[in-house]
Amino acid sequence: MLISCQQQGQWIKNTNTGEALGTSYSIIYLAKDSLDLQQGIDSVFQVVNASMSTYIPSSDISRINKGDSTVVVDAMFREVMVISNEVYNATNGYFDPTVGILVNAWGFGPGAQTSMDSATVATLKNFVGLDKIKVTEDFRIRKEAAEIQIDFNAIAKGYAIDRLAAFLDGKELQNYLVEVGGELVAKGENKLKSQEWVVGIDDPQVSLGRQLKITLNLKDEALASSGNYRKYRIDSLTGQKYVHTIDPITGFTKNSNVLAASVIAPSCAVADAYATAFMAMDLEASIALLNSKEGLEGYLIFLDEEGEVNEFMTPGFRVKVRR
Repeated sequence: MLISCQQQGQWIKNTNTGEALGTSYSIIYLAKDSLDLQQGIDSVFQVVNASMSTYIPSSDISRINKGDSTVVVDAMFREVMVISNEVYNATNGYFDPTVGILVNAWGFGPGAQTSMDSATVATLKNFVGLDKIKVTEDFRIRKEAAEIQIDFNAIAKGYAIDRLAAFLDGKELQNYLVEVGGELVAKGENKLKSQEWVVGIDDPQVSLGRQLKITLNLKDEALASSGNYRKYRIDSLTGQKYVHTIDPITGFTKNSNVLAASVIAPSCAVADAYATAFMAMDLEASIALLNSKEGLEGYLIFLDEEGEVNEFMTPGFRVKVRR
């Protein structure tokens, strides 16, 4: 954890950095005074983890997945459920937080890995589908089957960033950049440089280290990216590569021609969810959704029919690219 401040003119740059949610974070907020908001920042991460972390056995989501029907979910959990259902419906089920049982079975989650074949996948698919769980009037989770698992890991990081932004808003800060694991919310401007916030997107073709593919100007919006080029495992016996994206429709890992997806949206939770969905959806379906969905801008990097790297950008995304 690192706390620092830097003054330039009438603005003071306050920075908090550290580790959370299994990754690193960097929060920059500009103010007229030196501020230390570390305690509040830590509190945001703690409450989100207590509600939605599948890696913490005592969290609400872990208890629900173990069959505890007495858990009363908090407002954050309910809000993530609402967003998840909206994206689930908009993507025809390709964003589905109930793929947790498949994520574990394929060896990408905290649960035990299973030897997977078509029969096993068909059985596990009976316990997949966001429409199979409901929030009751007394804020408990009702599942159609006890085996159904909820996994918010594809949206919780974006939601945590939104909560951090709301925390900074509550401190009446108008200019900040919140980044957690490469996903972010940009508010206002970088007053130290008299320009919008400048952020970058990784190049998916660089396997070692990091290199930026493009840089963007952002203001009052969120950005999230997903890719199947870093998170994978290789079967020690067969040498087969399994990417980290699970196709909730087929139940199998997704070998797609899409290398990476980046989404700009009003909230980071929404951007996070759609970026995840686009890695599982067919390229044409992703492009069609981006072209039709108001409030979404997107950037897809993919391999064309000749195996060459190509890209698609919505017009609204393209105008934010720094030349």
